Amino acid sequence: MFTTTAARRGLLALAALFTMSGAMSGQGVADEVTFVMNNGHPFAVEVELYSQDRDHVWPGNNQVYVLNDDETKQIPLSCESGETICYGAWVQGDQGTYWGVGPDNGQACDNCCYTCEGGNTEQINLVE
Repeated sequence: MFTTTAARRGLLALAALFTMSGAMSGQGVADEVTFVMNNGHPFAVEVELYSQDRDHVWPGNNQVYVLNDDETKQIPLSCESGETICYGAWVQGDQGTYWGVGPDNGQACDNCCYTCEGGNTEQINLVE
């Protein structure tokens, strides 16, 4: 155990160096947000979530979240604190019927983006 003032100062300086190193690496602080989505459409819906601040998609790897008709799903995401995330959803097999930013983050939207700051979104209702 360090008991000298000089040793404590050294530890504080080392801790500050590690903190600055992490901040300078460009990586944001990790956080979480849970998208709460309800499919009120009579057909299954596919969903992807798109970061607007970096090149990242959830679930990624050419996968989608599927919501069957009348299903509500909670989709928890690990994200960077303060990151803006928009949802894109479309009828399975019909990418012309969509909500939010649609397939591939390709459309403009009103009220379909959320900030990664912990907690849940309000329930997002995908209806006809």
